[in-house]
Amino acid sequence: MRYAIYFAPAPDTGLTRAANHWLGRDAFTGEILDAPSQLSLPQEQWRELVAEPQRYGFHATLKAPFNLREGRTEVELIDAFEAFAASTEPFEIPQAIIGQLGPFFALVPHSPHPPLQEFAAKVVEAFEPFRAPLSDADIARRKPERLSEAQRTNLHTWGYPYVMDEFRFHMTLTGPVEAEFAPRVHDELSPRFSAHDGAPLPIDGLALFIERNRGEPFTIHRWQPLGVPQHQRKMLP
Repeated sequence: MRYAIYFAPAPDTGLTRAANHWLGRDAFTGEILDAPSQLSLPQEQWRELVAEPQRYGFHATLKAPFNLREGRTEVELIDAFEAFAASTEPFEIPQAIIGQLGPFFALVPHSPHPPLQEFAAKVVEAFEPFRAPLSDADIARRKPERLSEAQRTNLHTWGYPYVMDEFRFHMTLTGPVEAEFAPRVHDELSPRFSAHDGAPLPIDGLALFIERNRGEPFTIHRWQPLGVPQHQRKMLP
């Protein structure tokens, strides 16, 4: 079993509903959904586009998937997760847009936002004591020869190349898209996320995802609002 600490909006938000509808899967329930309505793309092409982000569920990576370190337990991880969420104040990204990170389409910040970078770094550091060291096979899968020196250092130090100064917040919506096909994909995504494209994005919750066996879909094991102590959470509607 692997765990991951991701940002995910609450299950009842418009963004979550739009993303689940597009990806064809709800990571909160694990339910596979029908293909989105009014697709301008062939369904088979859509399935190929969303296959990888569908497996992971709608999220932004903070602490990448990890096995538990020997001697640590899931109960300890959940306790730390709940304590971290309760002690961390929510904030917002001033403007999020549908953009591209390399060949992938994602919801990304319009411009760098230092509080977001600081938040992501704190998550990486806080849960590092729970992460088992990477195996040689895990390191090889990251193709370290293709990484920059800073990314290789991050991989060996934190278990993931794209943290700290290399972190780029993104909520993935597609797999890789060939350049000539990108405008059509953007036209498909734009109306589906029009309410969120160019709008502020509240960072107000944290999700603990699990992958029960390698290659299986990730599901949300726990979701907690930020800045809400446990005794107050029990009183939330």
